[in-house]
Amino acid sequence: MKTIRLTAGSLMVLTGILHLLPMFTDPKNPDALPMLIFAVAYLLTGVLLILDKRPGQYLGVIFPFIGLIIGFTKIGVRNWDTMLTIMFLIDAVVIICCLYLISRLRKS
Repeated sequence: MKTIRLTAGSLMVLTGILHLLPMFTDPKNPDALPMLIFAVAYLLTGVLLILDKRPGQYLGVIFPFIGLIIGFTKIGVRNWDTMLTIMFLIDAVVIICCLYLISRLRKS
């Protein structure tokens, strides 16, 4: 379970860094500030997962799920690119990992 937790935490940190990029590459982009907020949430969640704090497992489901919903509804197909695909895949993997961790926690 440690490997799954560290994988999810590392992916959250990576995604948090990816969410920071628009703030530096295109600060006038109207999506830059919301992405900065998600960057902080993702980085915090990643650190909590790496430190094996229980709230990280729940936040590892909540924040990526919200990110997926916002990504599909706000960005949608009109601005779909490789970076968005990578971020969606990472979100899906993190959600699966955290759900597994939560289910194992409840069984013990």
